Amino acid sequence: MRVSILGCSCILALTVALYGQAPPVTALPNTIYVGADGKFETAPDTALIQFNIAAQADTAKAAYELASKQAEATRQVLRTNGIDPKSAEIGFFSVNPQYNWKDVKHRIVGFQVTTSVSVKLKDFSKIGPVTEQLADASVGESQSLTYTLESIDEAKGKAVADAYRRARGSAQSLANTSGRTLGELSYASVDTFENIRVMAPRPRAMAAMAAAAPAPMEEFSPQNVTVTAHVNAMFVLK
Repeated sequence: MRVSILGCSCILALTVALYGQAPPVTALPNTIYVGADGKFETAPDTALIQFNIAAQADTAKAAYELASKQAEATRQVLRTNGIDPKSAEIGFFSVNPQYNWKDVKHRIVGFQVTTSVSVKLKDFSKIGPVTEQLADASVGESQSLTYTLESIDEAKGKAVADAYRRARGSAQSLANTSGRTLGELSYASVDTFENIRVMAPRPRAMAAMAAAAPAPMEEFSPQNVTVTAHVNAMFVLK
């Protein structure tokens, strides 16, 4: 805590390195300026499964056909688990020639077709079956699982309210100590942040083990999503 007294002004700066320096604010007479952090924790409401479909063949057409088969296998896994394939999103699609770099002329020896797929799940009980069935169908070289919060606005509001409560409490304490009365808010700035929980990629090789043992995430609860906020506020002193 750093307190600077300028005439009738008191400035209280509570700055955390995570958020960097507070924005410059001109000190005004009979005001108090404070900064505080707040947070709100809640269970995630969305699981995001991401993976790539990759196929390689001697010709671009053959590689495309192999990728199409993997895509159809993906759609079938989703349908089996009661998920509309239209809810899956494609992030990118590429067709790349593969070269023999040991050859002086760098001749093309094949083509690779790659696309990324992401699936959002609200029902977390489907995570295990979907990831296992994708691996069993040899779809995707790896899978990553992310827990997040789609209904983020309400959580941000609660984090900001917590930060403001702390900021006003600090301002109130300093005002009482200086024998002054804390007045209305005259300025404020807000920053919010959300942490993302990511589980490590799940390679194809784990598919065989999945049949003999529970999935790595089975019976565990996803970690809470924490939304943090930093509030800088200036109050009038009476």
